[in-house]
Amino acid sequence: MPYGYHGKILHVNLSTGSLTVEEPDEIFYRTYMGGSAMGLYYLLKNTPPGTDPLAPENTLALMDSVVTGVPISGQSRMSATARSPLTGMVGDSQCGGFWPAELKFAGFDGIVIWGRADKPVYLWIHDGEAELRDASHLWGRVTHDVQRAIEDELGDRRVQVLQCGPAGERGVRFAAMINMSNRANGRTGMGAVMGSKNLKAIVVRGRQRPQVFDQEAFKALARWGADNTEDIMGSMTLLGTTALIRKQQHRGGLPSFNYASGVFEGYDALSGETMRQTILKETDTCYACTVRCKRVVESHDGPYPLDPIYGGPEYETLSTFGTYCGVADLKAVAYANQLCNMYGMDTISCGATIAWAMDCYEQGIITQADTGGLDLRFGNAEAMVRLTEMIARREGFGDVLADGSAIAARRFGPAAEDLLITVKGSEMPAHMPQLKRSLALIYGVNPFGADHMSSEHDGSYTEFNPRIAELGLLNPQPSTVLNAEKVRYAFYTQCTYSALDTLSLCQFVWGPDWQLFSLRQMAELVRAVTGWSVTVFELQKLGERRLNMLRAFNAREGFGRDQDTLPKKLTKPLRGGASDGLYVTVEEFERAKDIYYAMAGWDVMTGTPSRVKLEELGLGWVADELERAPCAPGDKR
Repeated sequence: MPYGYHGKILHVNLSTGSLTVEEPDEIFYRTYMGGSAMGLYYLLKNTPPGTDPLAPENTLALMDSVVTGVPISGQSRMSATARSPLTGMVGDSQCGGFWPAELKFAGFDGIVIWGRADKPVYLWIHDGEAELRDASHLWGRVTHDVQRAIEDELGDRRVQVLQCGPAGERGVRFAAMINMSNRANGRTGMGAVMGSKNLKAIVVRGRQRPQVFDQEAFKALARWGADNTEDIMGSMTLLGTTALIRKQQHRGGLPSFNYASGVFEGYDALSGETMRQTILKETDTCYACTVRCKRVVESHDGPYPLDPIYGGPEYETLSTFGTYCGVADLKAVAYANQLCNMYGMDTISCGATIAWAMDCYEQGIITQADTGGLDLRFGNAEAMVRLTEMIARREGFGDVLADGSAIAARRFGPAAEDLLITVKGSEMPAHMPQLKRSLALIYGVNPFGADHMSSEHDGSYTEFNPRIAELGLLNPQPSTVLNAEKVRYAFYTQCTYSALDTLSLCQFVWGPDWQLFSLRQMAELVRAVTGWSVTVFELQKLGERRLNMLRAFNAREGFGRDQDTLPKKLTKPLRGGASDGLYVTVEEFERAKDIYYAMAGWDVMTGTPSRVKLEELGLGWVADELERAPCAPGDKR
């Protein structure tokens, strides 16, 4: 019996209804460990080149890791991987909650899904067994209704349900997968992939706890985390990510009016402090986590009733539906978040797409004839909320925006495209690369589009940092510099964060800087749970392996350096506040890309991983896959 994992991967062919169990060897687990890297293995092996993201042949892989399910903070995470319907490139997304740990308890380390069922079904996994059940009666229903119906059907209130929501059923390209009615695999449209397969939900329940190799070492680490949570992570428990609203405003880093400014006059109405004083009901957590960062809101007054079952908005959501759109109504923003959790949508892409439409409307590119009479001026909370629901239902102008802003912009011409804040077709999150210059590079080169959780931010390297120094980063730089040292910092910490998404560890709890547990403790965790003598170096290489697999999938599909671009918005000076006049230059970005590709071992002209690099990482089979691919980088499908 292996330690930390079961050695079982469930394979589901929805077209035939067959369910089979694969039992990979220990070398496989030691090489990929779980999460995105393991999911990418199956995506590259099973999905033919050129596959449409919404076709049955697209492989959807849901993976825990070798440390998921052990009772310590920050381990109940799951990665979803497939070709993205939003970008056409690799799709990658993580979630928290109780579902990831419960999948492990149900007896499996991951699930690989392909095909399409003839009618809606749900997958029921329990104590090492799996079966497909009819879900026709659940189709079209919002997430909490489905959760309760399945609990009643199975006679168990403790089952964990992951589902695509009505938005995924309707093919909204940024549809999310939702569990607990409020935890999301939000980015890159994994809910749309799930919906395209007529797979309504995956339900898990079990009692098969993973075995730990070194109980004493593990208990000591878990006890240390519990004892130090309040001192190190107290602010995260108190305000969660919503604490960033005031901080970013004061720095000039709060994206407002579709990224035209880094400040917003109505910011305080959206702040975590205001939320705590008004609509915050309680805080929630994920399995075995002492941090309790999750916001839960409730309100029964006014036009926006807030049901605590749908959680509450975090910083990204407060920004995208709030400051991006010029909306200073906290309840309206929280209600938009609730709609996204009810219907299953990514709040970042949804809110940012609406903000783009508002920007186009303000400039006369989109008119009321296009919107069906909706007044989309910045600050119109009622229109923002209404359009969120229209997108989820694909009604009226919402049907246009349900494809994401990049695809929608093609309808309205170059002027509309100039207002986009997308990278590779995916909307940018609420951390501004004009102020945090390494993010400009990471946003541009990240294989699945702009992502704020793919590297450490610049503020961690403005002065000597002992924890960052563990990576050999000893030469701090100003936040607005993008030189060779900053590129090195970006790449090294990108590998670290990539390792976290492979080990399925929460980036709020484990990491290289401000988090509860350090990189050394992360290696200690893997050693204690699995018995493997891993080091920080091995984990860095683990992250690099995943990063190269992500990049290789895109290269196989014909995507390369030409797609590693930034929106024109970032090259325009910001207006107002501490960031007034700041912008990213094309020259510094392109120069940084050259350095980054060389540092990563990728071809500088194409951005494709070299065979030498892939062989170094034990990925010779991926190099073979690239050589067989009929589509060269730049000849995208």
